[in-house]
Amino acid sequence: MATENDNDHYDLFSSKWVSLADEALGAQVLSATDEFFGEKENLIKPGRGIFIPNKYTDQGKWIDGWETRRKRGPGYDSCVIRLGVPGTIRGVDIDTNHFKGNHPPFASLEACCIQDDPTEKTEWQEILRKTPTRQGCQNLIEVHNNNHWTHVRLNIHPDGGVARLRVYGDVFVDWSKLDANEIIDLAAVQNGGKVLACNNMRFSSKDNLIQPGRGKNMDDGWETRRRRTPGHDWAILKLGRKGSIKKVEVDTKHFKGNYPESCSLEGAVINPHESDVTAGGIVWKTLLSRHKLKADHQHFFELALQDIGPVSHVRLNIFPDGGISRLRLFGVIETVKLIELNDVPQIEG
Repeated sequence: MATENDNDHYDLFSSKWVSLADEALGAQVLSATDEFFGEKENLIKPGRGIFIPNKYTDQGKWIDGWETRRKRGPGYDSCVIRLGVPGTIRGVDIDTNHFKGNHPPFASLEACCIQDDPTEKTEWQEILRKTPTRQGCQNLIEVHNNNHWTHVRLNIHPDGGVARLRVYGDVFVDWSKLDANEIIDLAAVQNGGKVLACNNMRFSSKDNLIQPGRGKNMDDGWETRRRRTPGHDWAILKLGRKGSIKKVEVDTKHFKGNYPESCSLEGAVINPHESDVTAGGIVWKTLLSRHKLKADHQHFFELALQDIGPVSHVRLNIFPDGGISRLRLFGVIETVKLIELNDVPQIEG
């Protein structure tokens, strides 16, 4: 599937899955066979890439993307990216925004799962066969492979330019390596957390709530429009793993004249197959009663939290509207006690 709007980002994939090759998560472009016109690092920059008329360099036209020189022999160009977090890849966006007449007519994708970075001996597995791409648009292509990966290699056939590469999927976390009593941020994107829904994100995305680090500016947070009617705004998060929340951080960094007056938190256990987390039948329990917030401030709540047991989802309510930079939900994962063989009643006869 392709979209041809140079200005808007179509979020068919980003609304469902995590951007695994996000710079904010630590993704890095490691190598490229050629980057004569446009640097490989541009592939994972924010946005869709811009075009500035009449801007040139010694190499030629200034390019906000990865662009190779015209290939005069056999073969094709490729670029290797280390994902910010390992994960199962569900779809890719090979965005050729502003590349019209110089985009690659075909692309393919390979992946590997290794501890260190790839070498010449690394074995790559093709997860997206050679596929036609269109110029000047998002090429959204589903990937059907259930393995988890640490690196990808984008191949463009034979050459050309790609503005951005987005790799979408589910974060893989090896929970067996985690101490059962270890307190972690259950909502963090690197721990498999996901912001599933919100009622409004007019000024900045809900997904920013669980990104690593503190917000860089107001755009790096979740901000709603000014509410002119009764009610309040909210966002629903799915934890990376069901667990008990022991400490909460609500950070309003950079939000000074537009922070919420107060907030509250609720928790629930929702069936993983439940498609509508906003359904009226879900039982939400108060985790944190309504508390006042301050501008541009890190708020920590621990003693004020109510013990509601393990939860799989959390709803953040902000009153009446405004911006939150980050939400951290620190807790311990729920452990499943295995039944010992000696505990199983023996049947005589």
